[in-house]
This record gives sequence, C-alpha cells and structure tokens, in this order.
Amino acid sequence: MIKGTFKRNEAGRIISCEVSGHAGLGNEGEDIVCAAISALTFNSVNSIDSLAGVQPLIDKNDDVKGGYLYVEVPTSLTQEQTNIIQILLESLLLGFQAVQEEYSEYIQIETITKK
Repeated sequence: MIKGTFKRNEAGRIISCEVSGHAGLGNEGEDIVCAAISALTFNSVNSIDSLAGVQPLIDKNDDVKGGYLYVEVPTSLTQEQTNIIQILLESLLLGFQAVQEEYSEYIQIETITKK
C-alpha cells in the first residue's frame, strides 16, 4: 500500500509531504496506481522549483521497497513563493485524493496538523 502523509502548520499551510510504499495492484513498472502517484508527486516537486523558483528539501530513497520520497517546504520564502507552493501542494493532495477514490485499497492518505 502507498502511504501519503501531508503535514500542515498551525496556519493550515502544507509544509511537507511524505510518500512511501508500493500499491501492489500490478507488477513493478506496470502498476497504474504507483505510476499515477509518482507522476503527481514528481510533477509537483518539479513545478515548485520551476514556477516558484524554490528548491524544496528532498529526501529520496529508491532502496526502500516501493520507494520513499519526503519533500519539505523551506521556511524563508516570499509571499508569492508561498502562494505558488501552496497551490501546487494542495493540487497534489487533491490528485492523491482522486486516486484514492478509485483505488482506496491501494493508497492511504493522512493529513496532520503540526501544533
């Protein structure tokens, strides 16, 4: 199962996203749930860099079964960068939720508010 964890700060902004595991719907390289989540995640990370001009903090480990990716938003940002990044991360969460609606037995999403 893929697990996606989105962490929000006390203001409600997404500050990090952690994705791990393998859906198990198909063979490695042929799993449409994994492909969808990977495409959504990597597109969002690349868009943060390209559209907001911010390199997020990334921890990636392909050695973990199914893979692992942790993305954290830096703290020193302009208001415009913050707005762009929040739109992209909220869009990522919506994409995850859309996949979960169709394939709920293969993906689990959690949203945590940091206090």
